Amino acid sequence: MLLRAVATVGGFTMASRLLGFVRDLLIAAILGAGPVADAFFVALRLPNLFRRLFAEGAFNAAFVPVFAGVLARDGPAAARGFAERMLALMAVTLTLITIAAELAMPALVYGLAPGLADKPGNFALAVEMARLTFPYLWFIALASLMGAVLNALDKFAAAAAAPCVLNLVMIAALVFAADALQTPGHVLSVAVALAGLAQLVLMAWAMRRAGFALRLVPVRLDPVVRRTLRLLGPGAVGAGALQLNMLVNTLIASLLPVGAISYLYYADRIYQLPLGVIGIGIGTALLPSLSRALKGETAAAANAALNRALELSLFLTLPAAVALAVIPEAIVRVLFQRGAFAATDTVATAWVLAAYAVGLPAFVLVKVLSPGFFAREDTATPVKIATASIALNIALGFALYRPLGVVGLAVATTVASWANALALGWLLHRRGDWVADRGLARRAPRVLAASLAMGGLVLAGAEALAPPLHDGE
Repeated sequence: MLLRAVATVGGFTMASRLLGFVRDLLIAAILGAGPVADAFFVALRLPNLFRRLFAEGAFNAAFVPVFAGVLARDGPAAARGFAERMLALMAVTLTLITIAAELAMPALVYGLAPGLADKPGNFALAVEMARLTFPYLWFIALASLMGAVLNALDKFAAAAAAPCVLNLVMIAALVFAADALQTPGHVLSVAVALAGLAQLVLMAWAMRRAGFALRLVPVRLDPVVRRTLRLLGPGAVGAGALQLNMLVNTLIASLLPVGAISYLYYADRIYQLPLGVIGIGIGTALLPSLSRALKGETAAAANAALNRALELSLFLTLPAAVALAVIPEAIVRVLFQRGAFAATDTVATAWVLAAYAVGLPAFVLVKVLSPGFFAREDTATPVKIATASIALNIALGFALYRPLGVVGLAVATTVASWANALALGWLLHRRGDWVADRGLARRAPRVLAASLAMGGLVLAGAEALAPPLHDGE
């Protein structure tokens, strides 16, 4: 069951990431790494930050265990009523947040990228684009609630396929309407909001098809809703630690020369492919499985599920991390170097990617280990670990950005994420909630050794092929 769910989520995530690469190829060719690109990436970061903190990861972490408990204890009708009350509360809250954000957008953009204030034209562009992208949050957060319901019902396909819609809409905007507004960045910003609406329509259709359509009901803070909200706050920080680290990087990168924000974005897009397919795929599928196992008081089954998830994540992640670390420049060149994206942009992005690659296993392990806490309705412990991780990232980011430039920001995120992952694993083990079994202990070192050997062969092959390729042979 777990492997099939991971395959479903991972398959659609792979499709979404591939479409995302097509989108980013077009963005790199049309926008490059200049002021319009920097402004758009800041504008995109704002709704994505709120989405990842309070909608997708955090909401799943708080909602799925509670929903699974209501479904098992009280049946489908009670579970549907709980979901409808959460939908009503989210709709009202998101409306207020969106109105406030639109009014306070200059302050929000300044808080996210204060360095842009020294570049007035760039700052004004970022504010304009952020006002266009921010409504995306309203649509995608409600879609995420519906996706969480479907995931808890073991129906993973629709929620996993929804991100494909975002990429398809943005690709269509770049291909057919890039010059429709004052800059292609403005066109992309409008496309982001429209894509959110399309994703919400898709999820509503999937809910109806599953026989679980939700009605609009009055807001009511009953005990189950209040318990979910108590879990949501800490879960926002626990599930969004990596996103908060990226926020800090964007803030510091705005203090560096033009292009730094774009280098972070393009490197992020590359390592997000294995992270999304492996880490998010396994984490999304694992949480309902662990929740059901623990509700049925089968701790041994929960431990076995976590071990198999860790085993699968290492088997898929370590080779990808090694490959990204040893040939980052070749990967960036093939993917992005065309149009407005110059050779100097390739070199700068490659160094950032190599630093992120070292942290890729940690990024995935955080996604896989966190459900071990969330399934037990413990979102407080991950928030404490995440807070320490964020503090470490901030300290390292400010310490390293002057001597290492934008690469120092990626190094800071990598170190902080490893600290996060190791602390999560240690605490689960200390509590007796996770014990590495014989299969994991036997296979993990073999996967590491094979990955390092593969890395050596890839590096040797790249060096052997480099001269003839550069000579045009």
